[in-house]
Amino acid sequence: MASTHFLSWPSERRSNYGLSAKAGRPEPGTENPGGRAGDPPPEEFRAGRRTVFTGRSTGRSTSRSVVVHVVPDDVQAAVPSATPTFELGAGEVVISTKLTELLGIDHPIVSAPMGGVSGGRLAAAVTRAGGLGLVGVSYGDAAFIDEHLPQAAEGGGVWGAGCVMFTFDERPGLWDKVLGYAPPVIALSFGDAEQVGRYVSSAAGSGARVVVQVHDTEQAVVALQAGASVLVVQGAEAGGHHKTRATLPLVPAVLDLVRGAVPVVAAGGFADGRGLAAALALGADGVMMGTRFALTVESIATAGFKTSLTAAGTTDTVNTRSFDVLRGIPWDEVYQARSVSNAFTREWTGRDDDLAARRADVEPGWTAAVARDDVSQRALFAGEVLDLVKDVRTAAAIVEDTVSEAETVLRGLATRIGR
Repeated sequence: MASTHFLSWPSERRSNYGLSAKAGRPEPGTENPGGRAGDPPPEEFRAGRRTVFTGRSTGRSTSRSVVVHVVPDDVQAAVPSATPTFELGAGEVVISTKLTELLGIDHPIVSAPMGGVSGGRLAAAVTRAGGLGLVGVSYGDAAFIDEHLPQAAEGGGVWGAGCVMFTFDERPGLWDKVLGYAPPVIALSFGDAEQVGRYVSSAAGSGARVVVQVHDTEQAVVALQAGASVLVVQGAEAGGHHKTRATLPLVPAVLDLVRGAVPVVAAGGFADGRGLAAALALGADGVMMGTRFALTVESIATAGFKTSLTAAGTTDTVNTRSFDVLRGIPWDEVYQARSVSNAFTREWTGRDDDLAARRADVEPGWTAAVARDDVSQRALFAGEVLDLVKDVRTAAAIVEDTVSEAETVLRGLATRIGR
């Protein structure tokens, strides 16, 4: 058995526990719950499971750090005396995790690199708000890269480019174009083992932190062996392309494999602070949100797209391959894409062979419909969080509210801990 302890450290003791008395964060190179700063943790703490949450407040009157440990019952006596409550002073709340420490960002929130949605302006806005903003380079387009990567970089900070690996293999030269803009982070998705190894090596060689999205434990092993800096673990609740495993059991399964080697970000089914708190409770180091950031002022999604998503609910979504078949994009058949259902999906979902045979006849009319933002025909990729997302807001407001709500949830959960 194990118990959860919410340890509240007085500021005057922090310098003896590897924490900055000013900021309440671990000193560089230390994650030490006992002893002098920089010392390795005692054996009894190494026996406990990984730290799943560290919070701090920057209020003027009070500065306290809160660390959550899951400690086996047989070493509970080694835990320093602390009240089992979640206490923070007034002021900004910062949730510190392995992800925020590795990347040097304020909040463990990542905006997904959605093709046709996540442009430079959105990425820059998320980065300015303290998260990690990613540009959806997606299928690789030179003009898009030249327009949006400079936008993302304009404000400085930690931003990144999201690249679908198998499509870059088909567009020689575009990968080097992305690297030429020196993104601090490169997020890779959808590639086989050979592609993962090759693109991770190239991205790391450019000096970028390399994020790799995985959809099962086998892919997680491949990404780790390739040298990924961060894993994004995406469940089938996500919008757009995904496999079949659900987020809730998949995240801890990957965490058990990773064993703290790299930060793990949960994706698929996250849209607010409740989801962030849940991901942290699972042991993840942050969340990636797509649908929520698609419905922002800064996203480049069309007006029709945004209106359709805000009006839809989760039960309006459907998993389909029809858009990929029509566009002739060689997606592996293990992946489907979640979209809001419309006339096109109702006609063609499940009829992949028929659509492929009639592609030459259907595609021109469909392409014209997309150009005029005809939402009865175009792809409306969105996740199961649609029930939770009913407005268009600024990216900064979403980041701020997500962190604030997560803190409220964690504070409430702490009150349930007793002895």
